[in-house]
Amino acid sequence: MKRWAVVGIAVAALAVGVLYGPRGTAAQVFRWIDGEGNIHYSQGIESVPQRFREGAVIIGYERPDTTPPAPAAVPSAPGIGRVRFTPGQPIMVSVRINGATSATLMLDTGATRTVINPRVLEAVGVNYRDAQRGSIRGVTGDAPVLAVRVESIEANGARSGPLLVVAHDTGFGQGDGLLGRDFLDQFSVNIDNTAGLVTLTPR
Repeated sequence: MKRWAVVGIAVAALAVGVLYGPRGTAAQVFRWIDGEGNIHYSQGIESVPQRFREGAVIIGYERPDTTPPAPAAVPSAPGIGRVRFTPGQPIMVSVRINGATSATLMLDTGATRTVINPRVLEAVGVNYRDAQRGSIRGVTGDAPVLAVRVESIEANGARSGPLLVVAHDTGFGQGDGLLGRDFLDQFSVNIDNTAGLVTLTPR
């Protein structure tokens, strides 16, 4: 099993954990909050500590051995983003960073900051000179991370920036990171599970 949490970043309070079960199987992914208010993700309810299971929420299914299809874009009015998703699966959003580089991020209303794989940020040409330093604490010890500035993130017409995002590989096995509240709070977010449609309307 693997756990990690982002700590010590002055600009972000973000703590996320991931637990992996047997490869090749599909399991429910739960989001839960520990006694210190940190947000965690666990694969399977048995991976959630007993005292926190009552408050755990299913957010989708993890399939480590399969690559999900790219989320389909839906035509949008200017400034409004619409993204199709499969009900019961994590909501994967196709985004463009700095108007050029594409990435796929998992929508997460519980993440304070957007987290993007460093290899994607390198492709963007992000400047690390003024990056904020932080660390990841896991079972094998601490590892440094950086929070860096991107000029914009656009999700099928819904655009926000500049943003300070965390450079880190979440290890989720799909996508390039998390689309967090620093982006989402700029919009009214409507998740229609019946229609399989997310609508992001500027506030």
